[in-house]
Amino acid sequence: MGKQTPTAVSKVISGQEITLESGKLAALADGSVVLRHGNMWLLATAVSALEAKPDQSFFPLTVEFREKFSAAGRIPGNFFKREARLSDSEILICRLIDRVIRPMFPDGYMNETQIFVYLISGDKEILADAYAAFAASAALVASEIPFENPISEVRVARIDGEFVVNPTRTVLEAADMNFIVGGTMDNIAMVEGEADQCSEAELIEAIKFGHEAIKEQCQLQLDLRAALGITENRATEEQPSNPELEAEINAATTDKIYAIAKGSLSKKERKDGFSLIKDELKENLLEKYGEEYMAENDKFVSEYFYNNMKNTIREMVMAEKVRLDGRQPDQIRPIWCEVNSLPSPHGSSIFNRGETQALATVTLGSKLDQPMVDTAMDQRYDKFFLHYTFPPFCTNEVKRVGGVSRREVGHGNLARRSLEMVFPADYPYTVRVTSDVLESNGSSSMASVCSGSMALMDAGVPIKAPVSGIAMGLISDGDRAVVLSDILGDEDHLGDMDFKVTGTSDGICACQMDIKIDGLDYDLLATALEQARAGRLHILGLMNDTIPTHNEDLKPHAPRIVRYEIPGDKIGAVIGPGGKIIQGIQADTGATITIEEENKKGIVFISGVGKETVDAALAIIKGIAAEAEVGEQYDAKVVSIMPYGAFVEFMPGKEGLLHVSEISWARIENVEDAVSVGDVLKVKLLAIDERTGKYKLSRKVLMDKPEGYVERPRKPRQDRGDRNGNKGGYKKHNNRN
Repeated sequence: MGKQTPTAVSKVISGQEITLESGKLAALADGSVVLRHGNMWLLATAVSALEAKPDQSFFPLTVEFREKFSAAGRIPGNFFKREARLSDSEILICRLIDRVIRPMFPDGYMNETQIFVYLISGDKEILADAYAAFAASAALVASEIPFENPISEVRVARIDGEFVVNPTRTVLEAADMNFIVGGTMDNIAMVEGEADQCSEAELIEAIKFGHEAIKEQCQLQLDLRAALGITENRATEEQPSNPELEAEINAATTDKIYAIAKGSLSKKERKDGFSLIKDELKENLLEKYGEEYMAENDKFVSEYFYNNMKNTIREMVMAEKVRLDGRQPDQIRPIWCEVNSLPSPHGSSIFNRGETQALATVTLGSKLDQPMVDTAMDQRYDKFFLHYTFPPFCTNEVKRVGGVSRREVGHGNLARRSLEMVFPADYPYTVRVTSDVLESNGSSSMASVCSGSMALMDAGVPIKAPVSGIAMGLISDGDRAVVLSDILGDEDHLGDMDFKVTGTSDGICACQMDIKIDGLDYDLLATALEQARAGRLHILGLMNDTIPTHNEDLKPHAPRIVRYEIPGDKIGAVIGPGGKIIQGIQADTGATITIEEENKKGIVFISGVGKETVDAALAIIKGIAAEAEVGEQYDAKVVSIMPYGAFVEFMPGKEGLLHVSEISWARIENVEDAVSVGDVLKVKLLAIDERTGKYKLSRKVLMDKPEGYVERPRKPRQDRGDRNGNKGGYKKHNNRN
């Protein structure tokens, strides 16, 4: 079989030429597309099973994104020298794709489906994450897999007050707003990103701006499909149903479900109540129809009961504006919080909202504690990072405990970017925040933002402002709509929107929005944002009652870090040959020292537990870097004794001769009778020889001169001997000439 002839379409969108090509690579996949923009190439493939597995109860969609290191001309740095498990950044991109694509498959479609997106050629200036969903959707559109509408995503950034779609990496560094917006030609489905305390109106403006580019990208996918000659998708299997059983279940359970839903019960009480109704339903149906009927229809019983429970609760909320726990739509659950919750961490906090609880800790470290981010297109060190954990006991479940889940990575990233927006840029410490979710009934990531903010302040980190977070929900039937503040877990599952918003009292720091319905009106979005703002400020008020500002000092057991600048030509002196000097300082003081060169200066970071440790190391480094000054007084340590005086170290690495005549006003016959090795003497630097650089020191000038003292004449120079005590050394040297 010869080389495949590809089909390609191109279009300039937002000033960038995008090409979609199909038919050359991965031709055996149901759909495959190469998206090209400059040197950045993404290969996306889509494959879906022809039939669903028997009794498949959910849509098994898998999304994988991989950055090939060869795309950047690099070899992986791990031991195996091959791409290993997904990095956090790859997982986050997988989630960006999944959250927009998943809702676009037909209801009831249960065929196992896999989407792979590979970065096969990279460009240092073009960020691939903003194009990954575009490529994935194009692969689906270029196939006959049932997929209702093309989708796409774009990055919207604001630079110098102007919105830009998909800016380069360099340009993005100057942005004060950075959001990924995803959707179809008609609707927005997802928003995620961060901002430097932007307003709600500015966020809506950014979403609208991005949607215009999304429309063009979706049209380009349809152009590719037309060029490929694809006119129909595979026929989907008609899902079996039992409408008579559904009607019977609705009639038997609606009133009972409503009573539980209206009972303002706790999560466990509500769950147990619904389970009891379902068990009674099954017992009654078994008694009425027999075991054979129930074996054939058991999955319908569970499906119809859940659907009726969902519809009943939704109708209650829309008709009566009352929620499962009895709250009004804009009401926040009861909150309690505290700081300094644990004795040993450098900062700690508990934030409890309803039945959701997050324990946050802060650990301060040195530059050596910074984790390295090593991906195909990026290699850097992070000075601020956050880890989020969601153990099964927090939802009263027993589950297998494995590695970090994609959910934990995603929720942790949202909390991290929220707090990073207020983190001081010049803070010398490496900071790790952990959030352990101990109870969860909705909004655990937002609880992590609140607890993390207070833990940072408890640790004495001077953040710009405290940050709180709130998760907003929506229940709508097209005609009626109710926006819900601080949603429960059940309200997330049965609702139409999960919109998490974090920020300070001045504006939004980050958000993450997933919309499950078509046609979210911008006016309704504005209502949700304004309601979120009111809730955010309410929560901030309670947090401020607990800790109004950051602690002025670190905890006594926290490490101390000092930043000190030295001349660039002194870096080698501080490090010493083979690192001997710096290692010696660390061994003697217990401090940790790192040095960087910046603008021809040495930036020294000294860290250690306790002020005394850091001060001791700093004093030594100051001594090494400092220049000796004539007229200054120094504490000098005797390092060796000669018949003609003592050699003393008056600054780190600087020694000079304290001549016998300068030790005391009294005559000294034997130097060892006056001083010993290890003695510390107060001396004054009298002069520095311009030719040899030798130092002339005196101790006696700092002492009172005895009354009636008469200066004695000194012996000729040739009789004084050299440092090794050889008499007449200068005379012998002259004789050799």
